[in-house]
Amino acid sequence: MLDVIGNSAGVIWKYLDKNGETSVSKIVKDTKLDTKSAQRALGWLACEDKLTFETQGRTEVISLK
Repeated sequence: MLDVIGNSAGVIWKYLDKNGETSVSKIVKDTKLDTKSAQRALGWLACEDKLTFETQGRTEVISLK
């Protein structure tokens, strides 16, 4: 399971590095990760203090620090 989370975190990090801030739903759609794997990977990256979370209107956007 840790391999899946780590690999998903890498996919998300690369996606955010290339595309900039975006919503979780767009990350899931564009990377084709399943929602659970994406959420776990985002938690991993957040614990490592790699992400910034911001609310824009009703949407939460995520970006790299």
